[in-house]
Amino acid sequence: MIVYHGSYIPVTFPDVVHSRSRVDFGRGFYTTAIYEQAVKWCEKFKSRGKAGIVSRYYFNETAYNIFKILSFETYSEKWLEFIISCRGGNDVSDYDIVTGGVANDKVFNTVELYFDGLIDKSEAIKRLRYEKPNMQICFRNQKVIDSYLRFEGSETV
Repeated sequence: MIVYHGSYIPVTFPDVVHSRSRVDFGRGFYTTAIYEQAVKWCEKFKSRGKAGIVSRYYFNETAYNIFKILSFETYSEKWLEFIISCRGGNDVSDYDIVTGGVANDKVFNTVELYFDGLIDKSEAIKRLRYEKPNMQICFRNQKVIDSYLRFEGSETV
């Protein structure tokens, strides 16, 4: 499978060390199988006057059979609870790879309303049901990155 990472530099040697901890799926190296989404991730760097660079990787999916995986097919109660846990700095799970929808601006507005106690869980899930999930793959284990993710090149967008 080909996956992409949006940044301001080519990321030839991805790692989990340079990740922030309070993000959607916790500390890890984030990619997507959707090229346009990686380009969109570059927008925040470009708005700060930096380059937008999409790095491309080959991901050997046999890793899914070897490592501990958590996969969210849709925005769901389980997804919401995991996002809240990770963004709140309370993730204690030991997943090696997490896949699922991105808490983009529109989705995150609903997540924040729930996090702040302004809407309940059922209302949050009801609102998220209408959102089409994007896709992100978070590699949370350096061994997965080193053994199953191969840099293939990058381009300025």
